[in-house]
Amino acid sequence: MGRHDPRHPNAGGGHGAGTSVVDLHTHTLRSDGVLTPVELVRAAAEAGVTTLAITDHDTLAGIRDLVLGRAMPAPIELITGVEINALARGIPLQDGELHILGFGMDLDDAAFEAKLSAQRAARRVRFERTVAKLREIGLAIDDQVAGLDPDDDDALGRPTIARALIAAGFATSVEDAFRRLIGWGGPAYVPREGLGPREAIEAIRAAGGLPVLAHFSEAPSQMPLLRELMGFGLGGLEVYYRTFQPETVTMVGAVASTLGLLATGGSDYHGDLMSYAEAHATLDVPASVGGALRAALS
Repeated sequence: MGRHDPRHPNAGGGHGAGTSVVDLHTHTLRSDGVLTPVELVRAAAEAGVTTLAITDHDTLAGIRDLVLGRAMPAPIELITGVEINALARGIPLQDGELHILGFGMDLDDAAFEAKLSAQRAARRVRFERTVAKLREIGLAIDDQVAGLDPDDDDALGRPTIARALIAAGFATSVEDAFRRLIGWGGPAYVPREGLGPREAIEAIRAAGGLPVLAHFSEAPSQMPLLRELMGFGLGGLEVYYRTFQPETVTMVGAVASTLGLLATGGSDYHGDLMSYAEAHATLDVPASVGGALRAALS
């Protein structure tokens, strides 16, 4: 899930919060967002976004819905994207994960789709085990998730469980559910299985994409790790993350510049806390970021 903070002020370094025309980090109902791909594109366009990447977890289904289904509701540049929650074994990070964004992958790359399919299968197992753990501690949400009928292309995530906990009266918000129950260290926490950072980065590269490390505020203190990831093919760092404080944007941006990593940025919009328009009002991604990504993918 993202690191949401609705108190975020203007992040600086761009042209003013709420005027961004670029958003390279968003989620839809195809993974753990609340809007359909069509609804998200429409909302982004209405907010003034002209370059958008849908980066659902472990699936390209959302962009396929729009591009292959000819369902684009607005004249907006759509960049193929994905987010892979990679297992950072042996690295002391919260949740033990590094989130790798991928941009520009070939939608017809069968090998990449096979890796994403395996990731989604692992997500389903984790989902079911979490529901079982909740049942064991007297917080059954079976009725709330019984109506779910996801396609094989959909990536089930813990936010869906959190919303079920809210509906059942066991949590007051998604954040509350993660903090008390299903997040790392919680009584219903189930460890993730799947690709590691190197595997995720190399899979994105093999499919013709550019791998970018998402919302990594730890970047200034993790230069050796970043250099190791660059050795695997990491090409970018998310600098203009919506909830980063201005000083964090400056420090992470300096790391990207020092290492020669492409700077990207986005809202990490899911939809639990606010509308897209409200999230966009605190987004500050320079327009040049979109052009730089286009150039890197050309």
